[in-house]
Amino acid sequence: MRRREFITLLCGAAVWPLAARAQQAERVRRIGVLLPSAADDPVYQARVGAFLQELSLLGWAIGRNVRIDTRWAAGNADQIRRYAAELAALAPDVILAFGSSTVGPMMQASRNVPIVFPGTVDPVSSGFVDSLSRPGGNATGFVQFEYSLSGKWLELLKEIAPQVARVAVLRDPTVHSGSGQLGSIQTVAPSFGVELRPVDVRDAGEIERAVTAFARSPNGGLIVTGSGPSIVHRDLIITLAARHRLPAVYFDHSMVAAGGLISYGPDFVNLFRQAAGYVDRILKGEKPADMPVQAPTKYQLVINLKTAKALGLDVPLFLRQRADEVIE
Repeated sequence: MRRREFITLLCGAAVWPLAARAQQAERVRRIGVLLPSAADDPVYQARVGAFLQELSLLGWAIGRNVRIDTRWAAGNADQIRRYAAELAALAPDVILAFGSSTVGPMMQASRNVPIVFPGTVDPVSSGFVDSLSRPGGNATGFVQFEYSLSGKWLELLKEIAPQVARVAVLRDPTVHSGSGQLGSIQTVAPSFGVELRPVDVRDAGEIERAVTAFARSPNGGLIVTGSGPSIVHRDLIITLAARHRLPAVYFDHSMVAAGGLISYGPDFVNLFRQAAGYVDRILKGEKPADMPVQAPTKYQLVINLKTAKALGLDVPLFLRQRADEVIE
């Protein structure tokens, strides 16, 4: 063999493993994302933005080593089921699904693909995990709050609007957490001397008819529990509350920023950011079955003083002092 040919062959043999390793290091992983909202929803845009930002900080770059397939279901249960099947068929490395309305259908579509939920209520009773410390299956993530928090919403409503004697509880009846949150509020209602009325939030027409009928009697108030449809229909709910002068407590601060009265709940943007860490760990080889479900470390109390003034409410000083944010 000629000397030049030998050197060329030797150099090629030396370079090939390096090129192969580089190619392997840059192997594109696939992440599926299933969300119950519309694609132009600014609340979910902020949440997904935090998720993507954290992924980037962890070394994942779209188009270089990760591909993300996102489905926006806009609160439509049929679309959620269809998109869940679509994502499962793509066989991604991991799927991000938010809320019981998406996690349930996603798990029905696949018990093999790892699933991370940035927030859901009571994943044990919903059958998503065996226990919080040892999920045991293909799903793990973060809980939004325990059911006991739902009673706190009624307490806050009575503190900011003591005259309230009737409360409409807006919940999603199609998921286990909808009944669980309502049940927790029912448990504490007698101690506050209020009458409760459940209101389903499956579609806009249903919400408007129920709230309008409820508002015909005096001393009413609203509690908007945590659910995908509540976010999808938040503008309608906030508009109805203002139109009928109903003091309302919400589970997410974004609703107060949009004109709602008061909210108490976790920082959902931070939960999405934390979920990116779980996705990263799964992409690096960890199993959801061994990754404990975590609870939020901080809850936010947000009050909109402008809305309170429009409703003729004088927000107690102790509430304003406790608030994490007061919107003037």
